[in-house]
Amino acid sequence: MSDITSVNKPRAVERVIAGQAVMDGAGVKINRVLTQQLQRRLDPFLMLDNFASDKPNDYIAGFPEHPHRGFETVSYMITGRMRHKDSAGHEGLLTSGGVQWMTAGSGVIHSEMPEQEEGVMEGFQLWLNLPARDKMRTPWYRDFTSADIPRYTTHDGVAVQVIAGSSHGVTGAVQRELTEPLYLDIDLPAGSSFEQPLPPGHNAFIYTFRGEVQVDGKAVPALRMAIFANTPGSDGVRIEAPQGGRVILVAGQPLNEPIAQYGPFVMNTQAEVFQAVQDFREGKFGETAAQ
Repeated sequence: MSDITSVNKPRAVERVIAGQAVMDGAGVKINRVLTQQLQRRLDPFLMLDNFASDKPNDYIAGFPEHPHRGFETVSYMITGRMRHKDSAGHEGLLTSGGVQWMTAGSGVIHSEMPEQEEGVMEGFQLWLNLPARDKMRTPWYRDFTSADIPRYTTHDGVAVQVIAGSSHGVTGAVQRELTEPLYLDIDLPAGSSFEQPLPPGHNAFIYTFRGEVQVDGKAVPALRMAIFANTPGSDGVRIEAPQGGRVILVAGQPLNEPIAQYGPFVMNTQAEVFQAVQDFREGKFGETAAQ
């Protein structure tokens, strides 16, 4: 990403999406915003889930052991505590403001279970595709506490946390060479605006989870995702918040590779998916996951 901070021709909004209410894990209520139908449009991103509730019955059952192969998961905890474990014996505690970045690669089995019985549990899980050359790489993960996430505040008072990529000269916690993901948490006070340069070929979207923002004169209220148009000649995005709002901005370089998905397995061909299922059934997942 460029360190240039100004945007001369901002992208327009292609559409605003409400997402789908789904149940995942052992019954956790989720707003699935980036669905399988949007995977080609928002390549290299495969899924975005937002969970938020102060009712323990909505989240307490958590996400018991489940497998992954062929992509990366980015878990971002806004509020709450989530204990994660994997089949290689690693475990950690994701707390408010923390991020876990996991590369499933050739295969991991892990669980994510709430470590609280009351209060608000809120966060996101983003799935980022891996290129064909890396789908069978050694699994890897890293936990970042809130203090580990680089951040800055603009002259407009906008507070930005840089989870991945770089923004306004600040390098994020994670970098990826091919997909070049940008992942920002942007808190805009009333009357402020924020600009982020983006390469013209990158797919990009925002999701509002506090208040309301405006893009290109269009309102993007809470619990809505706005997909940015890949407008020729555009050099970035501009977000305005007349009344104040908080969003995540996600962008990345598309892989333009075939996507073959069966649940938690995302490969390039159906044959590779069948092999993933067979390997999982034969207990070949997760013995080499490393931090």
